[in-house]
Amino acid sequence: MVEKTDFEMKAANLLKAELKRKGVTYAGLVDKLAAIGVDEKEANVRNKLSRGKFTAAFLLQCLAAIETTDLRL
Repeated sequence: MVEKTDFEMKAANLLKAELKRKGVTYAGLVDKLAAIGVDEKEANVRNKLSRGKFTAAFLLQCLAAIETTDLRL
């Protein structure tokens, strides 16, 4: 199995932390993504976050969907 790079882990952890901070579940994220025109399945979102493999566009879509305007890196 290929291990996550440091940056993949940081990206996944950053998104997970924002979801937790906003009180949004993976199912809730899927609903919020659908509201902005992004079609994702809950299982796909869960897999992307557990693997840490997703595009910058997906990260930005998720952050927009949960209305995150500021990040602390």
